[in-house]
Amino acid sequence: MTQHVTEKDVRAIAEYARIGLTDEELPQMTQDLNAIIESLKPITEYDLDGVEPTFHPIGDLSNVMREDVEVPGFTQEQALSNAPLQQDGSFRIPSILGGEA
Repeated sequence: MTQHVTEKDVRAIAEYARIGLTDEELPQMTQDLNAIIESLKPITEYDLDGVEPTFHPIGDLSNVMREDVEVPGFTQEQALSNAPLQQDGSFRIPSILGGEA
C-alpha cells in the first residue's frame, strides 16, 4: 500500500485537531488514514476536463432568511397574564432545591 501520510504527519494532524493519540495508537491511525486515502483513489481516474467546479450542490443559493427587524414585544402585563404564579412583576416558579415555592 502506498504511504500517503507518515506518522509525523498524523501526529501533526492530531495535535492540530487536539486529538490525544498515544504512541501505541499512532501506527494504527497512520495505517487507517493511508487505507482511507487509498480507497479514494478511483475518484482520481474520472475524466473531469471541462467540468466546472461546484461550490454548492444546489447552485446559486441565496439567503432565504428574513431581515432582522425589531418589532414591539409583549408588555410585562401581557407576559404575566397567564402565569399561574406571580410575585413582584415576575414569574414565580417552584423551587427545585426545596423550600418555598
